[in-house]
Amino acid sequence: MSTTLPHVPATVFNRDGFTDAELLHLYEQLLLPRRIEEKMLILLRQGKISKWFSGWGQEAISVGAVTALHPEEFILPMHRNLGIFTGRGMPLARLFAQFQGKALGYTKGRDRSFHFGAPEHHIVGMISHLGPQLAVADGIALADTLSGQQAVTLVFSGDGASSEGDFHEGLNVAAVWRLPVIFVIEHNGYGLSTPSEQQFAFQHFTEKGPGYGMEAVRVDGNDVLAVHRCIRELAASMRTDPRPVLVEAMTFRMRGHEEASGTKYVPKELMEAWSAKDPVLRYTAFLEAIQVLDEAKRAEIDQRIKQAIEEGLEEAFAAPAVLPDPARELADCYAPAPAPPAAIPAPQGPERRFVDAIREGLWQGMERFPNLVAMGQDIGAYGGVFKVTEGFVERFGAARVRNTPLCESAIVGTALGLSIKGFKAMVEMQFADFVSCGFNQIVNNLAKVHYRWGQQADVLIRMPTGAGVGAGPFHSQSNEAWFFHTPGLKIVYPSTPYDAKGLLLAALEDPNPYLFFEHKALYRSLSGPVPEEAYRLPIGQAAVVAEGEQALIITYGMGVHWALACREAEGLDVAIVDLRTLLPWDKETVRAQVKRCNRVLVLHEDCLTGGIGGEIAAWIAEECFQDLDAPVMRLGALDTPVPFAASLEKSFLPEQRLAGKLRELLAY
Repeated sequence: MSTTLPHVPATVFNRDGFTDAELLHLYEQLLLPRRIEEKMLILLRQGKISKWFSGWGQEAISVGAVTALHPEEFILPMHRNLGIFTGRGMPLARLFAQFQGKALGYTKGRDRSFHFGAPEHHIVGMISHLGPQLAVADGIALADTLSGQQAVTLVFSGDGASSEGDFHEGLNVAAVWRLPVIFVIEHNGYGLSTPSEQQFAFQHFTEKGPGYGMEAVRVDGNDVLAVHRCIRELAASMRTDPRPVLVEAMTFRMRGHEEASGTKYVPKELMEAWSAKDPVLRYTAFLEAIQVLDEAKRAEIDQRIKQAIEEGLEEAFAAPAVLPDPARELADCYAPAPAPPAAIPAPQGPERRFVDAIREGLWQGMERFPNLVAMGQDIGAYGGVFKVTEGFVERFGAARVRNTPLCESAIVGTALGLSIKGFKAMVEMQFADFVSCGFNQIVNNLAKVHYRWGQQADVLIRMPTGAGVGAGPFHSQSNEAWFFHTPGLKIVYPSTPYDAKGLLLAALEDPNPYLFFEHKALYRSLSGPVPEEAYRLPIGQAAVVAEGEQALIITYGMGVHWALACREAEGLDVAIVDLRTLLPWDKETVRAQVKRCNRVLVLHEDCLTGGIGGEIAAWIAEECFQDLDAPVMRLGALDTPVPFAASLEKSFLPEQRLAGKLRELLAY
């Protein structure tokens, strides 16, 4: 383990450009988080808070940065940036209540420490996965750019978190799009207990900036004046000349990753060397040396800060505990949705192919919502691999129809950042299979953000999906079940051109995160009547596409067409319900049809094990048992990856087994 002291520029406080009042203000801003830290460590030992992530020794970075930006400019901190929260004037009682899991806290007890955002303070907090917030910063900066705002966004990353792919994606997108983002890397030497030389094979992050085509500067992270000056000057330049800049702040974490982990892995001489560079103690000594701060003034400031902390703690401790309310918890997973459409047009009008209905719906959505930004690989002049966005650049411009680098995670994160600033975003996955590269952003950021701190995620992700086109294991998967288990998402899977357009427009209007599955094999093989005007279909409402008495088939997507074809070929009097929306799914329509038909088969293209059919079958068995004359049966694809050869793919899919399964159900 290295014991070499990282290079830090010589620490000589340079007060040029700072008045005495400004120097004292920075002192108070430095002292407040340090005093809170001291108090929290006491409360932790007393069992009055459950965990604490310390930024002791790194305060100058947070304070220097937050005081250098305009109050309306967004900052995305991490869990050692207490000074950002205090520097933005957050009420201490509410901040302390957050640490205690009280209802008064910013997440109502739903998340801990600094895992929250506060739009009124222009702060977007982290999630535990660390890297994803860089792309969210990209989205906020993109929104400012599109709005013509002269503003910067500042986002923090630790040196350990820089090993994540999200770090690369976030920097790369900002560089390609010249977004005004300041990426501050807190280089404190460790990722939990892993030293830097085991994280990366370079000495300084300033070496990485040129590789991304961006400026990179290094600053003494324990010198609050140096940090403030660096950020202030960069921000002033970037507001008029938008571009990203990487700032490496050299510092050291004086306590454990979190208190329970300790610091035994840190060599004693390294800890002693950095202790001498303590940002609070050194700055205090500097102010005393230049006679800006004397003993009386220091005591007065200290007493005032301690009193404010005690008053905040008193209020937080007195605040009521969170009282569980399951109905409220469920409701808060989603932002309020628009009212269902008052009138629904009949499925009539010009014949449209499935792909053209989607294109028309998206086009009308872009016209209706000027704040809707479309992003995806090759969706610009090329029109996307399935040509859904062909002609969109000419009509809506390259600013709103954006080709992206190959980085699904960053683009989903960027979409969330756009939403935070009041935009809508449509992200096209080139193939639904590729969504795995953006999985974390979807299930941990988009899906949870409203439940955690009330932030809507107005993002629709289009997912070209399904087999039957001979595309093999990585372009043919039906992966809707990956997301069906995630509260906070909405999942739509249309089977007709009429449904595709109406559900797409409904999803675009709803400020919640959507996964919109489009079966590739239907794009150009299926046509149907589609009203020319813009219209919405109700989310969460299934369609009964065939009436029958013998049995009920519950399905969606391509399964609807398999079921219709089998019904006709076998001459069976079976009802067919097209779920259309998978999350939420229409339990009442299913209940009514089960009561009528008494025998149920749940059919889907996805593999049988762990598919959505299992949940639906279990619900029917539990809720409708008295109406059943046979066990609820399921039919899905084989439990293998999707094969390439036509004969293997045909065997994999459940279509050719459907008639036999229906006969088995009817014979029970």
